[in-house]
Amino acid sequence: MRILFMGTPEFAKINLSALYESGEEIVGVVTTPDKAKGRGMVLTPSDVKKYALEKNLDVYQPQTLRDGAFEQTLRELDPELIVVVAYGRILPEYVLNYPKYGCINAHASILPKYRGAAPIQRAIIDGERETGVSVMRMDAGLDTGDVILVEKITIEENDNFESVHDKLAEASSKGLLRAVELFKKGEATYTKQPDTFTYAEKITKEDCFVGFTLDAISTHNQIRGLSPIPLSFTRGADGKLIKIVSAHISSVSADNAQVGEVVLLDSSIHVKCASGVIALDVIVPEGKGRMNARDFINGRKISKGDILGR
Repeated sequence: MRILFMGTPEFAKINLSALYESGEEIVGVVTTPDKAKGRGMVLTPSDVKKYALEKNLDVYQPQTLRDGAFEQTLRELDPELIVVVAYGRILPEYVLNYPKYGCINAHASILPKYRGAAPIQRAIIDGERETGVSVMRMDAGLDTGDVILVEKITIEENDNFESVHDKLAEASSKGLLRAVELFKKGEATYTKQPDTFTYAEKITKEDCFVGFTLDAISTHNQIRGLSPIPLSFTRGADGKLIKIVSAHISSVSADNAQVGEVVLLDSSIHVKCASGVIALDVIVPEGKGRMNARDFINGRKISKGDILGR
């Protein structure tokens, strides 16, 4: 089957690798243009482009797909199927309608839950214990297409964005290979999504602020859903920023403490939440590198009774 792959970040690269290593015919790889990164603003290729070039695959980086800008190239490549994974651009109808088997997308949620930009982070923040990847036939809507199959994974208590991302990348690769085989055998079926859905909005700075006004479990979910990127943050008693890399739910009782109060300092910083206590284990203080909470405590940068999150 002649497959055109469209994707950009590492999650997409893992899926492209699975298709390539399985022996599928990749007629081309479409990714976003190189971006200027770092202090030197050096033009940097996407993870998908790097992999494609390593495997001598033809790479295309159109500035736009609108108004038929990619149509001539599409006809020359003549794909039977287009596989889209985190490409980052909306596909116009002439692209969606071109391939014999259409365009399929691997979306990192169990649709119709968590349509949109941040399905992995939102699922963890919301305390979900299960998520997955939905392989769907794309249409003009945002993650609204008919579902071909779903690969599910479990979200463990201490999973964070990174670990769930990696689980889903593996599940996505598995699902795409299954879907391609179904197309080859003529056995692909389509399930229409129900009208009721949830939307996973893009993560904002406000989502990252930890004020300890939630219960300890919800605060823990927030912290791990945003780790290792972009990282949640709070503020110390001196007003300085403290990013939070990891935490755990503390067994310390602090019923009479204020919300945000530091109630214990040991190997962690134990902070009173609206109910329960969260223990901060690894942090990034303002102007410093990543460190264990114990090192921050030993540096006398925090004291019992301090109020965080104001």
